[in-house]
Amino acid sequence: MRGARWLALAGAVIVVACGRPGAGGDDSATGASPTHARFDEEIKLADGRRVGVSYAAGRGVLEQHQDAEGGAWSKPRIVYATQSNACQSLDLKAFGDTVAVIANWGYYCADGDPPDESIAAVGTAGLTHWDTKVTKDFDGWEKATADGDARRLTFTNSSTEWLTRLRWYEGEGFGEVENIRR
Repeated sequence: MRGARWLALAGAVIVVACGRPGAGGDDSATGASPTHARFDEEIKLADGRRVGVSYAAGRGVLEQHQDAEGGAWSKPRIVYATQSNACQSLDLKAFGDTVAVIANWGYYCADGDPPDESIAAVGTAGLTHWDTKVTKDFDGWEKATADGDARRLTFTNSSTEWLTRLRWYEGEGFGEVENIRR
C-alpha cells in the first residue's frame, strides 16, 4: 500500500511540474505557443509588438516576439548559435520595425576577459528574418545607430585610437568591419 501512495504522489508531482500550460514547450492541448521566459533584454516596438532576447547557456542568443494585441509569444528562435559563455553585455534596440541586437560571447567572460565572439544581429520582415555578423577576438560592439532610417544601421566600438564600424543595409546584409584611425 505504501508503494502505491508514493507512486501516486510522484505522478502528481510530475503533472504539476511539467503538465501545466506555459511550463516550457508547447501546450498541445490548446495549441498555444509557449509563454516567454525572463528575457535578458525586452523592448516594445512602435507598433506595439514586443521582442525579447536572452542568452541560453550552451545554445546561443534566443529571440521571441509577441504581436501588438498581446497574444502568445512566438516559439524561441536561435539568432546565433554558440557553445561559448555569455558575457554581460546583451543590448537590444528598435528602429521602427527593425531590431538590432549586440551580444558577446567568450570562454572566460565571467572572469573579465574580453569576448571571443562579438555578434551584431538585425531582425526584419516581421522578425522572421535575422542577419548576423560575428567578429572574432574583438572587444565587442558598444552601440547600434540608424543612419537616417532603419534601412541602414551602424554598429560601432570606439577607443582613443580607433573607431571600429560595421554597417548593415536592408536587402544586402552586413558589410565588412572597418577600422578607422582617429
